[in-house]
Amino acid sequence: RTLNERIMLLDGAMGTQIQRRRLKPKQFHGEEFKTCKGDLWTCNDILCLTAPAIVEEIHLSYLEAGADIIETNTFNATSVALADYGLQDVAYRLNKAAAEIATKAAKKVSEDSGMQRFVAGAIGSTNRTCSVSPSVENPTFRNITFDELVESYTEQIKGLIDGGVDMLVIETVFDTLNAKAAIYSCLDYFEEIGQDYPLMICGTIVDASGRTLSGQTIGGFYTSVRHANAFAYGINCGLGAAQMRPFLKQLATLGEGYISCYPNAGLPNAMGEYDEGPEEMAEALRDFMERGLVNLIGGCCGTTPEHITAMKRVSQNYKPRCPSPGDKHFKLSGLESLKYKKAVHPFLNIGDRCRTVTDRTFRSLVEQQCLEDVVAIVKNQIKAGAQLIALNFDGGMEASTQMSMYCNLLASDPECCSVPFVIDSTSFDVLEAGLKCTQGKCIANSISLQNGEECMKEDALKITRYGAAVVVLAR
Repeated sequence: RTLNERIMLLDGAMGTQIQRRRLKPKQFHGEEFKTCKGDLWTCNDILCLTAPAIVEEIHLSYLEAGADIIETNTFNATSVALADYGLQDVAYRLNKAAAEIATKAAKKVSEDSGMQRFVAGAIGSTNRTCSVSPSVENPTFRNITFDELVESYTEQIKGLIDGGVDMLVIETVFDTLNAKAAIYSCLDYFEEIGQDYPLMICGTIVDASGRTLSGQTIGGFYTSVRHANAFAYGINCGLGAAQMRPFLKQLATLGEGYISCYPNAGLPNAMGEYDEGPEEMAEALRDFMERGLVNLIGGCCGTTPEHITAMKRVSQNYKPRCPSPGDKHFKLSGLESLKYKKAVHPFLNIGDRCRTVTDRTFRSLVEQQCLEDVVAIVKNQIKAGAQLIALNFDGGMEASTQMSMYCNLLASDPECCSVPFVIDSTSFDVLEAGLKCTQGKCIANSISLQNGEECMKEDALKITRYGAAVVVLAR
């Protein structure tokens, strides 16, 4: 209800406030981790266990500055990210503690001010990329799998919910496949506990090209994560407010829900620091408010409680964005979004050369692992007008492995993955293998009533959690 009445305030940077305090290494290690190998001074999240009073103090400073929603100090608190410090085993405990610290601060200020404050459990993208190979020499290689991310995210989500958060925010999304794993974890865990929590999802545009690090446009990103049914979608980090404006405007035309925006305090200077002051940043955000683009604003890297105070003062003069009904056309995505308008284009062109069952040439190339030739076949189909690329590896004992391998290969080539994929198989395991390797919204072809209605419903639910469309055969 509040989002319909006024623009709400998120908090600012946690890391900036920690750096301001010039903490000693022993404050990061504490007693519990004083013998821990490696330097923990870059692990801000661990302070939730070793120096909780400092984290609470930062939360309170943002709440007192006017923030309606504060985020837990858990951006890098998955077991995947904590493994860099050998701390993967404390992930659940750390997230629970972080949530308890934040909820304690929010409760105190809520009671003192008479105005409800909220806590969002912060879920970062981790330090791995599920849709981008870290090896130039081996484009099919990944240093993390979708299933590994789901396991790690689920552990984090459990800790945050058990610690008392009001909502979850999947933020700073630079690889949409990572975000889809986080979404899958959320939806799966919500079903397990029988309770839904509000979600906010925020992507990161890395430069003036308007794309994420993994290459998606704003339209491609939004289409890929729309299945989460988040209450808010937004953009954070990467850019300052001035540089973010055209992309936020584009998102506001796409999104049915509320729109959030929390930029950096300008662009980093030569020393990697942020120079945009509170008044300057608030004035940059004023343009978003005047245009009716936002419902939630806050700050990311380089921002402080003073920035939030300035934003709050400016926001009081403007009404929040009115959520639009959205575009109801059927959409898919690769790096870009593909909209189907029956009145304009009655049919979509599907490139159908990548089938081991029906195309002997393609089957031979797959068996010999002629990767460059497979890429060429896909590119030629796209140049000839294919709007989607179908992938089928049925007919052999390694169909799931081949599906994963070649989805990874094509995801590493911007031209090949610019269009959506049709993951094609008669085996559900093979369909899943492909869905776990595609950051865009693709089509799963197909499932059927062959094994009964309940089995079909279960498969369909899984596919929707992967964010894909599905072809259902009535047989």
